Amino acid sequence: MANTPKPKVALIAGAGPAGLTAAYELLKQTDIVPIVCEKTNAIGGISQTVQYQGNRMDIGGHRFFSKSDKVMNWWQEVMPLQAKPSKDDILLHETEKEFAKAGPDPEKEDRTMLLRRRVSRIFFLRKFFDYPISMKKETFLNMGLMRMMRAGFGYLWACVHKLPETSLENFYINRFGRPLYEMFFEDYTTKVWGVHPSKLGADWGSQRVKGLSIIAVLKDMWRKNFGKKDDVEVETSLIEQFIYPKYGPGQLWELVAEDVKQMGGEIRMQTTVTGINIQNGKVVSATLTKEDGSTEDVNCDYFLSTMPIKDLVPALKGIEVPSQVAEVAAELPYRDFITVGLLVDKMKIKNETKLRTYAERVPDTWIYIQERDVKIGRLQVFNNWSPYLVKDYENTMWIGLEYFCTEGDELWNMSSKSFIQMAKSELAKIDIIDEKDVLDACHVKIQKAYPAYYGSYYQLDYVKQFLDTIPNLFCLGRNGQHRYNNMDHSMMTAFETVDSIKSGNIDDKSVIWNVNTETKYHESK
Repeated sequence: MANTPKPKVALIAGAGPAGLTAAYELLKQTDIVPIVCEKTNAIGGISQTVQYQGNRMDIGGHRFFSKSDKVMNWWQEVMPLQAKPSKDDILLHETEKEFAKAGPDPEKEDRTMLLRRRVSRIFFLRKFFDYPISMKKETFLNMGLMRMMRAGFGYLWACVHKLPETSLENFYINRFGRPLYEMFFEDYTTKVWGVHPSKLGADWGSQRVKGLSIIAVLKDMWRKNFGKKDDVEVETSLIEQFIYPKYGPGQLWELVAEDVKQMGGEIRMQTTVTGINIQNGKVVSATLTKEDGSTEDVNCDYFLSTMPIKDLVPALKGIEVPSQVAEVAAELPYRDFITVGLLVDKMKIKNETKLRTYAERVPDTWIYIQERDVKIGRLQVFNNWSPYLVKDYENTMWIGLEYFCTEGDELWNMSSKSFIQMAKSELAKIDIIDEKDVLDACHVKIQKAYPAYYGSYYQLDYVKQFLDTIPNLFCLGRNGQHRYNNMDHSMMTAFETVDSIKSGNIDDKSVIWNVNTETKYHESK
């Protein structure tokens, strides 16, 4: 009797959206066995759900919406959408009414997506502005006559005097005019990146803001009143609703991880890839280091990396890495992220919109804090992402204060106690809460949350060209490509990687690197 051939192995570094999607698709489409190695104790990467005292926290905020039908269908294959509520009652529907009476039941967690209304606003001048900026009466009143006139003339000037898009600053000015850029983009962008927008590349804007502009806002207003209501035809920043897992994004990725294991894959937690061993130009194995410091070499036929390129390049063994490649990789910049979760009796800000909300609470999923006198960048209201994120939905509000920093700086090194006190004081300072209403708090730090677009990023092509000479090594996901991808784009890099492996076309990686770079994808279905 002939020996059964040993199945091929794909070793995957990272159990975030890209790594888990790749593992899932390999098991569905091929006979390749994935081994996923995750260096932390959390599934989902930055898309994890952090639990604290019965409350759940979405790190960074994750709307489940994509212009890709494949991604939308994939999500709902894992977690089907619940029965759709009436179109006028998306935010406060029967699920929340029943939940407020009964509270969460951990024994009844199920694979269900909720339909949510997207409400994101800017808090500036201690007032709310729509995001993106709308042409409503409230916008004009909040800005005041002089600011509004400056904004209008600034936009008209920008329409006829285009700046070369050599920086993110010029990118924003071309689309909104200098006064609106200075009011709503300059300070917030500096908070996020720690670098002035004049020092950042325009590519970040083309990826994240895509086709958003004053013209896009006006087109959206026309569409709402006279045109089609299909969100797929709308700029991603303008969508009005999205789907969302009942218990946060981490729930979906935890379910995917369980599916991967049931289908025959392997997930190794608190296991770091510390060496990638190459022979004759191909990856043959990887050295894995466990939490206790012990190591193991695992043979593989393919290596899929979602680990930061900064960590990937020095881990390569058995191949000569050009000095320029090593230097560019070592100097790639990142921004790190800190969230403070605050459990409060109530917030001082109230619902002054036309939307129905429970107990007249603000309807926002997140609020961009544009105030110059505080360090906080964004505020999440977890009650509005899903009522199931909050232990006592009826009587408390669970909010997340987001700060951007760089590992080793003053914010990163601050003690949890001091940081929480600073966060509480900042929200009280801008009249969003009263400190005496804070019931509990937690402090969460995330490393390398955002690949940054300055410094050696502009020599990244040297690194990509070198990595592409290793045919069975694939770079995917946000950190794997050093690209600020959304969750759906990270998943699409996994789809393309599996397609390449399945077809045997592993020499040309361009289709994988090109996800989220094509204008056609940005602007149409």
